[in-house]
Amino acid sequence: MSELDAVELSGNGRPVIHLSQLLRAPVVSRSGEAVGKVEDVIVRLRGADTYPLVTGLVVGVGSRAVFVGTDTVEELAPGRVVLGKNKINLRGFERRDGEVLLQADVLDHRLIDVAAADLVRAYDVELENSGEGWVLTRVDTRRPARFFGLIKGSGGHAARDWKAFEPLIGHDRSVAVRRISGRVGNLKPAQIADLIEDADRAESGEILDRVRSNPELEADVFEELDPDKASRLLGDMSDADVATLLGRMRADDAADTIADLKQSRRRRVLDLMPAPHRTKVLTLMGFSPDSAGGLMNVDYVSCARTTTAADALAAIGAATAIQPEALLKVHVLDEDQRLSGVVSVIALLQVAPSTTIAEVMDADPVRVNADADLTDIALLMADYNLYLVPVVDDNDRVLGVVTVDDVLEATIPEDWRRREPAARPVRDADDQNSTVTGAHDR
Repeated sequence: MSELDAVELSGNGRPVIHLSQLLRAPVVSRSGEAVGKVEDVIVRLRGADTYPLVTGLVVGVGSRAVFVGTDTVEELAPGRVVLGKNKINLRGFERRDGEVLLQADVLDHRLIDVAAADLVRAYDVELENSGEGWVLTRVDTRRPARFFGLIKGSGGHAARDWKAFEPLIGHDRSVAVRRISGRVGNLKPAQIADLIEDADRAESGEILDRVRSNPELEADVFEELDPDKASRLLGDMSDADVATLLGRMRADDAADTIADLKQSRRRRVLDLMPAPHRTKVLTLMGFSPDSAGGLMNVDYVSCARTTTAADALAAIGAATAIQPEALLKVHVLDEDQRLSGVVSVIALLQVAPSTTIAEVMDADPVRVNADADLTDIALLMADYNLYLVPVVDDNDRVLGVVTVDDVLEATIPEDWRRREPAARPVRDADDQNSTVTGAHDR
């Protein structure tokens, strides 16, 4: 394919064209006869580290949409496409697996800005001739200027590398390719939850689809979700799938989630949950959500007074299923399983491995009853510089522990936790280090 002199050049000297310059552009035969107009540009996704390859055009010929492969295109330039033949196949266009239509699937759709963990909209895209074919290299996420209420045509403004984004396309024919990168799964659960809360129904379903290959991550994301959003998503899932998901969540978060389900559904879901986890959840559901009993985590590490520091640290290391914040202290129980004291991980690390717990424990730790309210717990943590408070019954037996992150989550206003992040600077394409050389990797 040869280019017209009017074609813009990228910073590395390669020809570039913007999608806005191609859409509705006339398509002419080699002899100069008008054939139709460009309705869309087709690319094939090739993973997160390789630019999508342009494989053809959707051309409107009369009332028909037909496929024109790039192998039949002689010239591709702003405002014009010239074919290398005088005739084209008029068979109707049908999308194939892995194909993405830039106009229908990307333009004016939202993408995930991976670095910023934010949803942004694509207003234009840039194609670059890599030498082995045209590839999609950059995206314009800046809203086009308006002139007397009309959108002013952009073109020449796509400044951000395509590899910085994950597309949300919304159709099944390319979903397998889009799952390959796994970059969404590298975000923190709270970041993914923020994306889902900002997304519409189709977008949120697609984002969740990206993390379902990691069931533990999916559970962590649901723990971070706004209850209303979580309930809507759970409403699209079967009882068995909901029970499986809740079985992977912390018992206190699972209890809150079940409480938000419709009354008619709660028992069905509970009956499908693993018995040990169901018992923990039912215990927590018996307390007020704003009390120590409702906030506590029922999993913790305990030992006897005669346990050595080495054995206590080994028990902490083996407790991989327990929330890390609940492992900051070991709870010392007497023969009747009553609380005798607590010892911090730091204290255990600072003594000889053979030292017994009784020698270093706090024999009179701060504790609360299950009906203690959130304000009381927060004040105790602030007054005594605590990251964790044990919750005991009337006989001083440990029911669970309240951790500082649970208190913060319950006290910080929702609009504070979901504030918009500060604006991130966007560099011009010429200032970015990445080039189109990755497009040669196949």
